[in-house]
Amino acid sequence: MAQKPSIPKGTRDFSPVEMARRNYIFDTIRDAFRLFGYRQIETPAMENLSTLMGKYGEEGDKLLFKILNSGDFLKDVSMEDINSGNLPALTNKLCEKGLRYDLTVPFARYVVQHRNDIQMPFKRFQIQPVWRADRPQKGRYREFYQCDADVVGSDSLLNEVELLSLIDFVMSKLRINVCIHVNNRKILTGIAEAIGEADKVVDITVAIDKIDKIGIDNVNAELREKGLSESAIERLRPILLLNGSDSEKLDAVAEIISGSEIGMKGIEEMKTVLDGFDSLGHLCNVEFDPSLARGLNYYTGTIIEVKALDVEIGSITGGGRYDNLTGVFGVSGLSGVGISFGADRIYDVLNALDLYPEELKGSVKALFINFGDNEAKAAMKCVSDLRLAGISAQLYPDAAKIKKQMQFANAEGVQFVVMIGEEEFKNGTATVKNMTDGSQQTVSQSELTDILC
Repeated sequence: MAQKPSIPKGTRDFSPVEMARRNYIFDTIRDAFRLFGYRQIETPAMENLSTLMGKYGEEGDKLLFKILNSGDFLKDVSMEDINSGNLPALTNKLCEKGLRYDLTVPFARYVVQHRNDIQMPFKRFQIQPVWRADRPQKGRYREFYQCDADVVGSDSLLNEVELLSLIDFVMSKLRINVCIHVNNRKILTGIAEAIGEADKVVDITVAIDKIDKIGIDNVNAELREKGLSESAIERLRPILLLNGSDSEKLDAVAEIISGSEIGMKGIEEMKTVLDGFDSLGHLCNVEFDPSLARGLNYYTGTIIEVKALDVEIGSITGGGRYDNLTGVFGVSGLSGVGISFGADRIYDVLNALDLYPEELKGSVKALFINFGDNEAKAAMKCVSDLRLAGISAQLYPDAAKIKKQMQFANAEGVQFVVMIGEEEFKNGTATVKNMTDGSQQTVSQSELTDILC
């Protein structure tokens, strides 16, 4: 008995209807990127592991999909290597490449590799899939799309303001109610200094990045495991739970970290970004969130995370500033800032709220009924004319029973059915039936474009 086919956990097939919905998301985001002056690039699905490893922190490295070397991948491996249990060393001998974890590190590699061909500041966007060896669950997949926009070669905080405006623009177009959470990694460094744990800032950010998933008590437990003192944990707790307006929270944090030069620099940057965004006017809510950390180690300034208000799901957009990501590839001091729209989570939100435009439900606007050879030839000419006018149309391929063809039209969500039968063929006319309200009219074939547009 043949094994039933399946796909790996954490991946999905998408039907024509689902692809129409996904393309609506991609097209909306792509159009916004271009409107804001970003230019598209693409990078390979796989990168050298030397490019990827060490860029996402210890936990990120564990989630990289590694690709076995081609051919005899065991040729450089001894039984001693296998029996040693040293998985990182063994992996280095078995694998030279891996699937990209995100689009930011490959972009940094791209900038360094092509720096002589790039005009700075460089605004790029990418819409491509990424892969993570994560545990699949609701809203979390092993294969998913990211839609990234980044600016490199500029230190200006106007870039952060523009990216917040871009998020507001896209979410408004998609009609998703969101809250944009913002913080600054310099502020988090200042907090670490203020609680006497400056050398554990990475451990602190990795832990508090999980606060929404595991809660404050489990975050505290993880901090204890990382060696933070009880007094430091107690001083951190009220900061993470601050309430009030953005200005009130900023003032409260500023008072706590007033002795930290880098922390106060973060406060200043945060105020500049929030004031700049407010001056533009926006539909989305924005909130300064001192508990926002974003666990990726390469962030150095503003960090951003967007959450849907009407659906319980993780962040649907995130990003931030990385002042020296290209430094690991030999080009230091090149500042960048970017965001990534999580297309798959946005897709889940739109599905949950049924926010898709009505026109996405149909395959084509007009389906021509097939009455036989002569009538089909006349119908095909009309189909061709409609397509040239930008109207989607098709002829049912077989001269099947009309009932069957009409059932097909209903199942496919066709808006209009066009009939060129024996009488219409003789008279050069066509009967158009509106499948929404059931009305129909007979018009000349030359009028079909005006009727259906």
